[in-house]
Amino acid sequence: MTPKQRAEEITALLEKYNYEYYVLDNPSVSDAEYDRLMQELILLEKEHPELVSPLSPTQRVGGLVQEEFKKVTHQRMMLSLANAFNEDDLRDFDRKVREVIGQDKVTYMAEMKIDGLGMSLLYNKNLVYAATRGDGTTGEDVTANVITIKSIPSHIDIDGEFEIRGEVFMPKKSLQKLNKEKEENGEPLFANARNAAAGSIRQLDSAVAASRGLDAFWYYFVNASDFHVRYHSEALDMADKLGFKTNPERRLCHGIDEVLQYIDEYTEKRPSLPYDIDGIVIKVDDMSLYDKLGYTAKTPRWAIAYKFPPEEVQTKLLDIIFTVGRTGKITPNAVLEPVRVAGSVVQRATLHNEDFVNEKGLMIGDYVVLRKAGDVIPEVVKPVISRRDGTEIPFHMINNCPDCGFPLVRKDAMHFCANPQCPSRQIESIIHFASKDAMDIEGLGEKVAEQFFNQGFFHNIVEIYSLMDHRDEVIALDGWKEKSIDNLITAIDNSKANSLERVLFGLGIKEVGAKMAKNLAKIYGNIDALAQATEEELLEIPDVGPILAQSLVNWFSKDANKETIAKLKEAGVNFQYLGSTSRAADSYFSGKTCVLTGTLSSMGRKEATEILENLGAKVTGSVSKATDVVIAGVEAGSKLDKAQALGITVINESEFLELIK
Repeated sequence: MTPKQRAEEITALLEKYNYEYYVLDNPSVSDAEYDRLMQELILLEKEHPELVSPLSPTQRVGGLVQEEFKKVTHQRMMLSLANAFNEDDLRDFDRKVREVIGQDKVTYMAEMKIDGLGMSLLYNKNLVYAATRGDGTTGEDVTANVITIKSIPSHIDIDGEFEIRGEVFMPKKSLQKLNKEKEENGEPLFANARNAAAGSIRQLDSAVAASRGLDAFWYYFVNASDFHVRYHSEALDMADKLGFKTNPERRLCHGIDEVLQYIDEYTEKRPSLPYDIDGIVIKVDDMSLYDKLGYTAKTPRWAIAYKFPPEEVQTKLLDIIFTVGRTGKITPNAVLEPVRVAGSVVQRATLHNEDFVNEKGLMIGDYVVLRKAGDVIPEVVKPVISRRDGTEIPFHMINNCPDCGFPLVRKDAMHFCANPQCPSRQIESIIHFASKDAMDIEGLGEKVAEQFFNQGFFHNIVEIYSLMDHRDEVIALDGWKEKSIDNLITAIDNSKANSLERVLFGLGIKEVGAKMAKNLAKIYGNIDALAQATEEELLEIPDVGPILAQSLVNWFSKDANKETIAKLKEAGVNFQYLGSTSRAADSYFSGKTCVLTGTLSSMGRKEATEILENLGAKVTGSVSKATDVVIAGVEAGSKLDKAQALGITVINESEFLELIK
């Protein structure tokens, strides 16, 4: 037997023993035998370095140190789930599903909603990559850290591309052990298992991730239809057989009443589980119905996440302070006696506006009921009247901006600082402009923006592009080095090339969100055309109402905003839409449901999808009777076969390129 053959034999055995120990919890060999084989493999790889691979069992202890995580474009978007908070929400979801598919009763799969970090694994026999959700389209390649989780197979016995998604989490025992070590070392503790898991996966040193005791459950076989798997329950069974760890607490429920019984059962069992859950996920079991049920911009209509009622605690309202947002909005905020709720310590909570405080009847010094809305956002529910002792102080809304002293104006329920030069407004505008959905300037977050503003390096979004002038001054600050400021300056320069929709959203025009910014960018193509649009013209655009139309016209009419655009242009910022501006109505693909399969030599799948969507098409991941066109690249597989069987129009890459010219 050659060294290579022996290494492969040992690797197969160790993978088998990992599966038995970490997935089945039923080891068939002793620890000593496992260690003996591992030592033999280590020695073989030492003597024959060419045998070492990143997926070898010897590499699962970590040790790879990276400078940064590479970006990964998901072949299919990683969507989030819509939330349900009560029985009415769930019954409404069930009613909508039944109406669309025309059935009296639907079979659902109910599963634990693990409180961890969403992850996607792509295999082609061997693990190709492990990627975080990111923004749903682009995530980070964290393979070196994920492969240290020993319940995850490094290769699978199946031909073809295989994508599975799930949740990396930290078991309760691992968190207790980790926090005990941190306490002994005088380090800050992790607030909860979710934060601990996310922090561990984003370690640049994989040895740190390996030491954290992470685990993972896998719950969605993305391209199951490529393997002729119709039902979600069957897909999970198949994942089990391939060596993935799926959650055994899942249950097929026939109708919504059985789902509700399952939720009641696991609401009681929740504290006894060895991992944290924050709800129950309900999915239609028949995956052939998914395209018919459809999707919103961010969520599928065939699944929903039931969120457990939030935990409520009592704490003292020590003070009410005021903050200024980028639009000048003044927000009262509760300063609370620190209290632990839903896994983390809370000492601040927004109180929204004057009317909210008065309607709640809150007084400074009150004991209040606090919870986290959706287990995330701290929310003051009500004062505890019975605990008042007469020392409480009534709330009074301020009349002047807490930052610049400018008189406040009230509009509807909100108060605003009308001073456009208010420092707080400028800082918030800079933070928004640099944010991920806007110009995506990595490294220019809230703390850095505030620090640089206070140092006088920039006072508005235009001056961000002159930060190079202050490079030496930044290096002189504590915590800054040449590499860190040069990386930030590079990120700022790179942002100049962004498409129009990003800068349009970054400008912070009232009522213009990221989605609307892209719609406007597609229609007008450049900032100058949009600036000349009238209210009447804007109102002809779908989803544009009178308030938005008026807001856009008013914003572009102001000299200060015209000057901002002119200066950004001088700095080299792009104001053109970089996607296709072709009229969708004139396109062959307008109104058609399309599926991409195989590999296109001229572009990636993401680029092809964007082109199709810009031309008015709906792009889906699987072939069904509702599909109009399949675009087939090289090595097109089962989707092509299915399209031909159903008599669906199939076009090759050259025909596709001709049609999109």
